[in-house]
Amino acid sequence: VQLQASGGGLVQAGGSLRLSCAAPGFTLDRWAIGWFRQAPGKEREGIACISSDTHSPYYVESVKGRFTISRDNAKNTVYLQMNDLKPDDTAVYYCAADSYEPYTGWRLQSNYGYWGQGTLVTVSS
Repeated sequence: VQLQASGGGLVQAGGSLRLSCAAPGFTLDRWAIGWFRQAPGKEREGIACISSDTHSPYYVESVKGRFTISRDNAKNTVYLQMNDLKPDDTAVYYCAADSYEPYTGWRLQSNYGYWGQGTLVTVSS
């Protein structure tokens, strides 16, 4: 499974971006999809996940109310809509997938077997 993350860019604080995670030739709707990010000098952290069974979203506290994870099964794509971006959101963003539901372990990188390349998000103040 090759995941493709896209949609990063440079945006001013308060602005919005929408990241996409696609897997050409592979159906994502039955997979748990997580979004992670790694800021300069920091460890990679899980920030959002959408479950494979109930399609329930999960968010880390720092992005709740600002980021929304969603699926478009017709386009076989998972999105991360990011609003009210802050300079602290500057990072390389990765999507990850696994066929097993991570449940409470959704923030653990080890629970995802497939990863896309990162897409850089830069938020200027």
